[in-house]
Amino acid sequence: MSATGSCAPSRPPPIIEQSLNKAEDARMTAPDPLRPSLSADEIGALRVAVEAAGLGGPGVRYSYVGVREPDKALVRAGGAGGAVPREASALLTDLTAEGGPVLRDVIVTLDATTGVGSVTAVRDVDPAREGWGPTFDEDFATAEAVVKADPAWVDAIARRGITDLDQVRVVALSAGVFGYADEVGRRVFRTLAFWQAHPRDLAWAHPIDGVVAHVDVTSGSILRLIETDVVHVPQESGDYLDPEVRGPLRSTLKPISITQPEGVSFTLDDDVLEWENWRVRLGFNGREGLTLHGLAFRDGERMRPIINRASVSEMVVNYGDPTPTHAWQNYFDVGEYQFGRLANSLELGCDCVGEITYLDAVVADDFGAPTTIRNAVCIHEEDYGILWKHKDDFAGTSETRRQRRIVISFFVTVGNYDYGFYWYLYLDGTIELEAKATGIVFTSGHPGGDYPYATVLAPGLGAPVHQHLFSARLDMAVDGDLNAVDELDVARVASGPGNPWGNAFTRTVTRLATEKAAVRDADPLAGRVWRISSATATNRLGEPTSYVLFPQGAPTLLSSDDSSARARAAFATHHLWVSRYDREQLWAAGRTVNQHPGHAGLPDYIAGDRDIDGQDLVVWHTFGLTHFPRLEDWPIMPVDYAGFTLKPHGFFDRNPTLDVPATESAHCAPGHHAGHAHDEH
Repeated sequence: MSATGSCAPSRPPPIIEQSLNKAEDARMTAPDPLRPSLSADEIGALRVAVEAAGLGGPGVRYSYVGVREPDKALVRAGGAGGAVPREASALLTDLTAEGGPVLRDVIVTLDATTGVGSVTAVRDVDPAREGWGPTFDEDFATAEAVVKADPAWVDAIARRGITDLDQVRVVALSAGVFGYADEVGRRVFRTLAFWQAHPRDLAWAHPIDGVVAHVDVTSGSILRLIETDVVHVPQESGDYLDPEVRGPLRSTLKPISITQPEGVSFTLDDDVLEWENWRVRLGFNGREGLTLHGLAFRDGERMRPIINRASVSEMVVNYGDPTPTHAWQNYFDVGEYQFGRLANSLELGCDCVGEITYLDAVVADDFGAPTTIRNAVCIHEEDYGILWKHKDDFAGTSETRRQRRIVISFFVTVGNYDYGFYWYLYLDGTIELEAKATGIVFTSGHPGGDYPYATVLAPGLGAPVHQHLFSARLDMAVDGDLNAVDELDVARVASGPGNPWGNAFTRTVTRLATEKAAVRDADPLAGRVWRISSATATNRLGEPTSYVLFPQGAPTLLSSDDSSARARAAFATHHLWVSRYDREQLWAAGRTVNQHPGHAGLPDYIAGDRDIDGQDLVVWHTFGLTHFPRLEDWPIMPVDYAGFTLKPHGFFDRNPTLDVPATESAHCAPGHHAGHAHDEH
């Protein structure tokens, strides 16, 4: 449908709707073992199986509920007739267990005929060594109640001029690990507070700085209260919807209407999307959100694989203010807060513009019950300017073709920040992921003067410097599962007999043969890129078919080498990691991130330094933003961008878009020429 409607939430958008988990009748149907998302029935069957195994109960909370994807070797072997089991996994936290919370990893097998589940594996997790699961909704209310009932905390807030606790918004944040012995094995949050003068007020504009409480949400107690110098609460409004703040709305923007009178060029059959030679299966889970599966390109009669599975595996937001109130701030938004469960319900004309198809997503809540996020994923086509163009004076031709891309996106809100993730597939075989960061910068009191670790946004209001670093997990399959990775750098050539004019330059090619050798960093001055090539397929010139990863080359994690953040977010210390495929190795910072002491995930995955030359491999790419907030980022931040591009490099035998027709327009119809420079006179 055309996106000409209002963004007002009261108006339901006219959209095309489908679901990644089609509604099923009350009778269970046989599950598809390769479906990348769990249906509502399957989530229900998982919970029933957990209860039947005696692992459930009113005190048990569910997280990381998702498909346990089958091993590729089993799938490639063509396991038919139920030979490929349908499995789901979940992390269970028993909050009311005797002696304190208990953490268990469970695997549930769903019967190929009935869909009924049974628990087939249980593993106890030691939180002291392996960390806890993510936060639960009730944790935030618990932490707020604990601090507001504590006289010392109330007194500290009062010293900053705030006595009405109904106007105090307590923000409970993941605690990290900082050497406190009394926090080991306990579920801990650190709380900061903000003043909200009235219900529509932007609380982030009024940090109550210099007070942080370390809260044990199991015992309902404050382990320690840290108070620094009294900083007065900033008073200036940040309500960006208030006419007093924003000023009069501009009236000069004219409408832009995007229509496709003949409909869209793509098809969506259940969760399989096809568009202009591309085919991909779409998945969604409560942890990562959107996942892409079986991404392939049709080349003639062949459907050629490129990526087996792609997702944003993890991200870390690490803050650079060393004061006691903020030095501990580093958050893993995928592993600690679960991106997928925080996905927005998107609105036509606001989040997505054009002829839109929306997909609902089904995730499990804290109690293991299925819940539907309407319009969680947006799919649409976009014109993207010139695809190719040339005016040939010798042939007397002038031809232009338009580039187009299909967009598959979702948006999440994690507290103050909002993140959009946009996968782009282009006509010429290019793949791109773009992350969009917007929302509200995290605020603090500002001590005044030239403070190097925070930007002044308003009188007394600061925004600490920080980074947003993402890890994309790319299970590559360029023309098959067996791939290799080369590092390509530009290289100057000294003048000499082979370069008498000194004009030559070339590039070096370095094969990354083992996992540890493939821990690499971008080098913009060397034009460094990484080529992922097939170990079995060649193009018409006899060279391995390949895709090249073009990094943006922004800074990696800037925390010091001995910092807690660096130990826990080791994935973010390098731009590239390559590991051998392992079905269990999905998480850049490990499976249980919350309060994990560190060195999980990628450092553990590559510890064996396995051979990756011509193997089934996974490419992990770190990308992101280093944010020194600007005045222009306040009170709401315009979108900032980060991402990467994968481009075909000898994958095709020639430009794959020669068959794209010229745009049907009176001004650029086929055969229309701008002139003939070689006309005879």
